[in-house]
Amino acid sequence: MKTGNAKKGLFSRLRKTGDALSGGLAALMGSGQGIFDDAVFEALEDQLIMTDLGVTASGEVVAALRRHAASKRIENLPALKNLLSHELAAILGKVQRSIDIQSQPGTPFVILMVGVNGVGKTTTAAKLAAFFQRSERSVMLAACDTFRAAAIEQLQTWGERLEIPVIAQAHGADAAAVAHDAMKAAQARKIDVLIVDSAGRQHVNVDLMAQLQKIKRVIGAVDMAAPQETLLVVDGGTGQNALAQVAAFEDAVGPTGVCVTKLDGTARGGIVVALARQCALTIPFIGVGETLEDLQPFDADRFARALVGIDS
Repeated sequence: MKTGNAKKGLFSRLRKTGDALSGGLAALMGSGQGIFDDAVFEALEDQLIMTDLGVTASGEVVAALRRHAASKRIENLPALKNLLSHELAAILGKVQRSIDIQSQPGTPFVILMVGVNGVGKTTTAAKLAAFFQRSERSVMLAACDTFRAAAIEQLQTWGERLEIPVIAQAHGADAAAVAHDAMKAAQARKIDVLIVDSAGRQHVNVDLMAQLQKIKRVIGAVDMAAPQETLLVVDGGTGQNALAQVAAFEDAVGPTGVCVTKLDGTARGGIVVALARQCALTIPFIGVGETLEDLQPFDADRFARALVGIDS
């Protein structure tokens, strides 16, 4: 895992999606010569769907572009990209928000990390810890993924690298008991932010959901206001399956936000737009790379421009 300070721009991180969409848009402009008829709009909608925007969001965006085209010609590719990014930003702006840490002395701000296995949840917890460290907050990690021994070791390794405490027990221990110990330790040490990792299995796993509910109850018993945030981590590469994960976790544990990871890989970044359009949850962070700095606060305008291949 890389931990360097170099931070690539969002455009370069989303290059796969941006290049694919730009190529499709260029082909449309070449065939339509700035005049958009029904066939061109239908092809454009297909292009958007292929980037994982989903049918609903793609239809709405194309309908808005139809209205623009009715009033004036879209003369060139940059003009089309700008209009498209504007429409995407309008959807994404509704879910952009920051996490405002409001911890009281002796009472940590608690963030519970949830999600299925393989989405990068444990690594995201560590990156989130580093993010708050850069804001001069004291941070503690709780290794509540006792289902997977490697997750405990992974979080402890991150704790050593970041020089922050990690509360953990043996593999197979009661995850809620670990959460309880972490709450008490964070209070005693006057920690600002406690980040609780949890087990990741499939979102249809009843035992996982029951365990998460128990962790939330135990945390709430120590501090009625906690957890202040329950962040659902989803892998951008899973496409439309991310929507099913959101629905399942909403029913079980009521997450307060979504963090979309692995957007620098083969992910088609349009899934972020689909989540913004079809889910009620906000998106405080996105993961766009392997370094600690690649967990970034979500910026709707920058993301929309990068998504359509505008480097700015």
